[in-house]
Amino acid sequence: MSSILPAAASPSSNPVLARRRGGVLLHVSSLGAGLGRGGRAFIDWLASAGFTVWQILPLGPTGRDGSPYWVRSDSAGNAALIDPEEPAPVNSNEFQAFLEESRDWLEDYAAFEVLSMLNHGTPWWTWSAEHRDRQIAAMERLRREQSQDLRVIREQQFTFAWQWRRLHEYARSRGVYLFGDVPFYVAPDSAEAWANREQFLLDAAGHPTAVAGVPPDYFSQFGQLWGNPLYDWDVMLKDGFRFWRSRIRHQLRRVDLLRIDHFRALAAHWAVPAGASDARGGSWQPTPGRELLQLLKTEMGDLPLVAEDLGLITWDVEALRRDFGLAGMRVMQFGFDGTGDNLHLPHMYERSSVVYTGTHDNDTTVGWYASLDADTRGRVDYFLRAGPGQMPQAMIHALSASVAQLAIVPMQDVLGLGSEARLNTPGTVIGNWSWRLPENSLTPDLAQRFALLNRVFGRA
Repeated sequence: MSSILPAAASPSSNPVLARRRGGVLLHVSSLGAGLGRGGRAFIDWLASAGFTVWQILPLGPTGRDGSPYWVRSDSAGNAALIDPEEPAPVNSNEFQAFLEESRDWLEDYAAFEVLSMLNHGTPWWTWSAEHRDRQIAAMERLRREQSQDLRVIREQQFTFAWQWRRLHEYARSRGVYLFGDVPFYVAPDSAEAWANREQFLLDAAGHPTAVAGVPPDYFSQFGQLWGNPLYDWDVMLKDGFRFWRSRIRHQLRRVDLLRIDHFRALAAHWAVPAGASDARGGSWQPTPGRELLQLLKTEMGDLPLVAEDLGLITWDVEALRRDFGLAGMRVMQFGFDGTGDNLHLPHMYERSSVVYTGTHDNDTTVGWYASLDADTRGRVDYFLRAGPGQMPQAMIHALSASVAQLAIVPMQDVLGLGSEARLNTPGTVIGNWSWRLPENSLTPDLAQRFALLNRVFGRA
């Protein structure tokens, strides 16, 4: 299977950020027909509406909660996204080439999923020692005795990769770029943690000695306790960041531009002692992110990366982003605290910024506006010269008119939907990631309206 790497990617040289563009944020799981028919139909609509960027969330296979930021492998693809009506040629030279190109992750992932099935879905650190610790004899026996189940997983992954490559090629033929996302951390019960234990702060039984999260912020007064195992950055420094470099290279074969979620952890990460009830007891620990980015830059030239630099951002995080020429993010919903120099207001945007009405973690703009207190709502109305009946259109108009090169609108805001269409509420685990694009919502009239908007503001 061929691999397509994006071109160089400073804000001035990456094709996605080299000119003004408009884009839509819609995760693939929100499409009814998956990677094939559903993806192509959405790309067709984007092109007709003057949008040239499709932003997605991470594509890995999810756990029970459905979160794309808590996946069983970020190298693998989520088989639930496959279009069943478009089978891939599994008995072909292309399949054999895929097996060869994917050896660095595919066999580990297939073994992980089969062992998880044999152990009734229990996490890997509860498995027998021979499988938990990947003892050679036990793994060879697994390959012999479970060969058929292992092949099924290989074929699923080939089908995902085959359909994704076709979708990527189709997007390019319609002038649409794909903008991907990689979580900063991996899930505890993931193929990556199981197969690369030396890369994480884990004890001899596979339990984390410290876990990831963030301190109290806009979203939570107790902080967010994510529970992901932390990386052993000393080990990573010694082996030249093998694990991270492989992750980034793999993701960039899928997309034209890649967002690093929780970018601030490349400067310093919030480490919470294992067993803590919330994230308040954590502490900032240094991360050798500068060394990692320098190695990536040496390999790739200009980096095709966007920094998710929201939340508590300190001078060292900003310096790291600027020193490597990475675009940052701005979210207009965060802009109305009453200060005219809030960085999330359109007149404060930088040209290299990637800007949003809201992200997958925010309420829809209609829902957000309805929840505001009277003072904040008054500030929004004055700034946008608008009122309740003009949301979210007024905010999208201001976003599109801004100096930022890339303006992204969540699909829920494109459709003007309320809180019932919210995709995720941080700090909760129930009721998220289930929103689906309503049938027949991608109308020609809607496309015509956005085509005019994108054309007027030089984004078509």
